Amino acid sequence: MAIGKYFTVMVATAIKFFNGPIAGLLLELTWWETAVCTILGMMLTVISVLVIGTSVRSLIQKYRKTPAKLFSRRTRFAVKLWKRVGIWGISCFTPLFFTPIGGTLLALSFRVSVLRILVTMTIFAVFWGITLTYALFQLSTLQALFLHK
Repeated sequence: MAIGKYFTVMVATAIKFFNGPIAGLLLELTWWETAVCTILGMMLTVISVLVIGTSVRSLIQKYRKTPAKLFSRRTRFAVKLWKRVGIWGISCFTPLFFTPIGGTLLALSFRVSVLRILVTMTIFAVFWGITLTYALFQLSTLQALFLHK
């Protein structure tokens, strides 16, 4: 059943972006089916985090007993990254280095508008989804890493 395969690729993408193309290859989907499911998986995750993220943030702040640390290794890294690359860089690096959940939460933490997050994440989900899927499906060396035929 193809719907189950599509769903599997989308869930794999939600966990880590590159898992989507690998799952599509292993499930023997075509490269374009895999690319579309990878893009949809990332964007469904981004939308879910955007909807749930703001509610969760206010809930955490409401019940937090001590204020959050302002300066930690993680916050310093996030601020440094934000100053260097902004929302476009975070959106570009999300499929490669962050998970779709992590990249969206990072963008939300800098109070970027929901529309801007959606637009930039969609652009890079389409770009990296097509690029990585096509590369994986066309390069036999990469396929040899994942398929044992």
